[in-house]
Amino acid sequence: MRIALFVTCLNDTMFPGTGQAVVRLLRRLGHEVEFPSAQTCCGQMHFNTGYRKQVLPLVRNFAETFAPYEAVVTPSASCAAMIRDWHPRLDDAARDTAAKVHELTEFLVDVLGVTDVGAYYPHRVTYHPTCHSLRMLGLGDRPLRLLREVRGLELVELPDAAECCGFGGTFALKNPAVSAAMGADKAARVRRTGADALCAADNSCLMHIGGVLTRTAGPAVRTVHLAEILASTEEDPS
Repeated sequence: MRIALFVTCLNDTMFPGTGQAVVRLLRRLGHEVEFPSAQTCCGQMHFNTGYRKQVLPLVRNFAETFAPYEAVVTPSASCAAMIRDWHPRLDDAARDTAAKVHELTEFLVDVLGVTDVGAYYPHRVTYHPTCHSLRMLGLGDRPLRLLREVRGLELVELPDAAECCGFGGTFALKNPAVSAAMGADKAARVRRTGADALCAADNSCLMHIGGVLTRTAGPAVRTVHLAEILASTEEDPS
């Protein structure tokens, strides 16, 4: 199977370790991953703020860049939802490529048929289901099934997990007071779990919650993308 990594703008710019973790993980499972250098933004930020005409070149570039691949894997539920749900509506020619896009946990569980990826992460972890992963992609329990198979990991339930963290892309910029209050509520619930680490399928939400955690009093909790946990091994227990 010819697999491509769509790393996303945020990960490429601020969290490159997440993209690297995806590649390490899939290689460990016996698959090579290509990184098409022509990839750019999926257009979600432009689309959500009303610049729909400006989105079209990005949609068409995505479709052209990833057309040769059998599967496109991304460590972002948010971007995967944008591509699968909206790209075909914006340009019918994008339909075939969009259908090949998988968020990482979907790809592992549904396409490769694995839940035990050989990971080792000896920490107490709680999981935040981001809005796009929960409501648009419908990831369900796929991330949890993968986490439960990680050796050394103690998975603890996050109270009111389905509530939004308050990031919401430009929502955080346009409504900073509301966003900060929602983030504070989420951070308080994370701390109540006693977890060492908070994970999710989107670094955007982890960035928002992590910022609140570092600015408020309480036990230290680090944020880590789900891909980085799944890529960790006993030889490299990051």
